[in-house]
Amino acid sequence: MLIAFAFLQPLPGMAQEKTLPQSQQQMQLSFAPLVKQTAGAVVNVYAERVVQRLNPFAGDPFFERFFNQRMPNRSEKQSSLGSGVIVSQNGLVVTNTHVIEGADDIKIALPDGREFPCEVLLKDESIDLAVLKIKANEQFPVLGIGNSDAVEVGDLVLAIGNPFGVGQTVTSGIVSALARNQVTDGDVGFFIQTDASINPGNSGGALMNMKGELIGINTAIFSRGGGSNGIGFAIPANLVKVFLQAAEAGKKSFERPYVGATFQPVTSEVAEALGLKTARGALVVSVTEGGPADKAGLKAGEVVTGVNGISVEHPDALWYRLTTAGLGNATKLTVQQGGAQRELSMVIGAAPESVPRDVRLIEGRNPFAGLRVANLSPRLATEVRLPTDKTGVVVTEVVKNSPGARLGFQVGDIIVSVNGDPVPSTKAMAALVEDNPGFWRVEIERGGQRIRQFFR
Repeated sequence: MLIAFAFLQPLPGMAQEKTLPQSQQQMQLSFAPLVKQTAGAVVNVYAERVVQRLNPFAGDPFFERFFNQRMPNRSEKQSSLGSGVIVSQNGLVVTNTHVIEGADDIKIALPDGREFPCEVLLKDESIDLAVLKIKANEQFPVLGIGNSDAVEVGDLVLAIGNPFGVGQTVTSGIVSALARNQVTDGDVGFFIQTDASINPGNSGGALMNMKGELIGINTAIFSRGGGSNGIGFAIPANLVKVFLQAAEAGKKSFERPYVGATFQPVTSEVAEALGLKTARGALVVSVTEGGPADKAGLKAGEVVTGVNGISVEHPDALWYRLTTAGLGNATKLTVQQGGAQRELSMVIGAAPESVPRDVRLIEGRNPFAGLRVANLSPRLATEVRLPTDKTGVVVTEVVKNSPGARLGFQVGDIIVSVNGDPVPSTKAMAALVEDNPGFWRVEIERGGQRIRQFFR
């Protein structure tokens, strides 16, 4: 059933009245021409991984003697299905990282039934974006990338994907909200919210405006039962553009902007204490000496309320605006303190590696065996998703089934002290674990909390 809306200009002072369609033409309004124009660029992404299933009797001499054969472990294939969007004629596809995570083989299926192998050019778990390259020498249909900053609440949108693996599906709705944060535990804290139906399998698909432009990559839903409840979220197209540029440039990782400052949300209490009219913006908590923020003149206690003339609702929105501004570019910040407002220019760069990583794998008879550790720098901190002002020794890898893994160490743990001795570097840590006291008193920092543990 097609539904059409007639919008009549109300007279001044009069409320707008609802009306029926006024013509045969209005009765025949449809999204079909727009779908035909764009749907060919939205593809299915098939990810296949091989999983080893342990045989519970493997290595058991009784069962192996009884059956007169070894009891090998079994391997089985697991498949997952998501969506993707072709954004260049040579076959670059944007999707979500969680669609292809852990895959040994990835295939792209076009709406016309053709399938192609592909390779991963760039992926980032915390941003949940990945760029794939179709392995074929031909021209593909493309969905152009629009300006997500031009999107407004109430705009009509279409969501295209493959929900539940039933085949390509198109749903319509409106933009429900902008700048949504705390949706996922990743770095992206700036989502477009829509009521267009998004279900499992839509991940990586297109959120499209009425011009036939990609304005977001569908990535998450709020649902208790796994289906659409009218609250879906998409990664804005302007962030997709920056990520795509990094992939096209041959980057092996996505570099975050380095500010050299820490921020926190402006609550109503903070706004009242600072004399602000509204509780919005990013409060500067600390500034690293010599960093971009310090060089620009940003001070602790000030509130960043805008970037390049666009308002900033919270610290996540500030990160988004700085990321989409591009590394190496001068960015204009609007800053408030009390009733005074000023503007300053800050050049955004990549996080520096201020100290050598000196990566070491801890071995021997100690609780840390199987941990790969490195010296923290702002660059490494961004990679393991820690605040850039953290220093010391951080766990970058935990070898599976190692003593460190069994004791619960995690990537991102900062080793603060061992038996009361501070751990300033990986070299110092290697020296501390050479001795075997038989009793270990360990202090680590995890998620901003200090944890003390004792091992024998």
